[in-house]
Amino acid sequence: MLLRIILLLRLLFPGFKEVREEEKSQMVGNVFSSVASNYDLMNDLMSGGLHRLWKERLVSKLNPFPGMKHLDVAGGTGDVAFRILESINSVSYRARKDMLDDTLQEDTQIYVCDINPNMLNVGKKRAQERGLGEDGSLVWVQGDAEALTFEDDSVDGYTIAFGIRNVTHIEKVLAEAYRILKKGGRFLCLELSHVEVPVFKQL
Repeated sequence: MLLRIILLLRLLFPGFKEVREEEKSQMVGNVFSSVASNYDLMNDLMSGGLHRLWKERLVSKLNPFPGMKHLDVAGGTGDVAFRILESINSVSYRARKDMLDDTLQEDTQIYVCDINPNMLNVGKKRAQERGLGEDGSLVWVQGDAEALTFEDDSVDGYTIAFGIRNVTHIEKVLAEAYRILKKGGRFLCLELSHVEVPVFKQL
């Protein structure tokens, strides 16, 4: 398993391996299929465990709300989507305590989109284990970030965490995000960057 993760790291980061454009999508798909159940472990290794804090910050910046229509792209394991839904559930609970209308909670839909079915299967299993999305608030979609099936101006928010490095044409992904976001919708991208501090760079 560690070997597969190392191969994935070599594939994803420039400087490790040159990959031709026509090969990248298939290579990424093959490797992710084999490491799907250990994907969070891979992110732990790449970030020193900090990815969990970064994802919490991402969701905080998103400021989710009941009734939200949100798309989490390349989020097959559900890690970000679960945080968003739990944040919304927390807001809804406080609203119900204040005797506000809770019908918005029923309209909340968090779409988890991933091109890899194995990643989605991991996410679905985790959702069941946590008792999340049983009310239909989690929707699992197999799809390509470069050619989404969502309608124009249809979502309030769009997140992509550690996924934009895996696509072949970033400009197409950004164009699709812009297309499906409602006016005033929020786009948040979380990604690793190159470390310039000498000691940490070597690590």
